[in-house]
Amino acid sequence: MTRAQRVLTISAISATLYFLALFAILPLPFVSEETAEKVLPVLPWWLLVSFGAYAMWTLGWNVMTIRDCPEAYHELMNEISSAKNDLRARGVSVD
Repeated sequence: MTRAQRVLTISAISATLYFLALFAILPLPFVSEETAEKVLPVLPWWLLVSFGAYAMWTLGWNVMTIRDCPEAYHELMNEISSAKNDLRARGVSVD
C-alpha cells in the first residue's frame, strides 16, 4: 500500500466517523450530547489551525537552526566564476 493510499484510507475513515458523530448517528462515549453539539462543528477548524501552527513552528525552527555549509558556498562561488568566464569568452559583459 502506497503512502497516498494509506493517507486516503485514513482520511476517508476519519471523515466518515466525524460525520457520523456530527449528525448524532454514532454516539460518542464519555461525552455528553450537549458537549458534542458544541465541539464537533468547530473541530475541523481547530485541526486546521493546529496544523498551521505546527507548520509555522517547524518552518521557524528550521530557519533559526540552519546550518552553514562552507563547502557548498565555495562550490557555488566556483560555478559562478566559471559561468562568468564562459559568458566573457562569448562576448557578454558581466559585472
